[in-house]
Amino acid sequence: MIELEEAVMEIIVNAGQSRSLCFEALRAARQGEIEEAKSLLREADGYSRRAHHIQTKLIEQDAGEARQPMTLIMVHAQDHLMNSLLARELSEEIIQLYQR
Repeated sequence: MIELEEAVMEIIVNAGQSRSLCFEALRAARQGEIEEAKSLLREADGYSRRAHHIQTKLIEQDAGEARQPMTLIMVHAQDHLMNSLLARELSEEIIQLYQR
């Protein structure tokens, strides 16, 4: 069973790193470095996958016998993850526009 505090911090850290890399990718694309931008998005995907993996484990635990308490820090972690996923999707679209 995964510890709640550890899991929440992992989600926050990995989602935050993913979001940061997405914005680095946008800066690279703005400077015409499209391949670098795409590379940064791929790197962001790895962090996003890690955060999503932890989230999935928490959901599985919650669906079973190990009900998880809903805390403000858990909501904060979910917010970070959703924002990073949105940043990833929008970054890819904007990079495509820069590429044109």
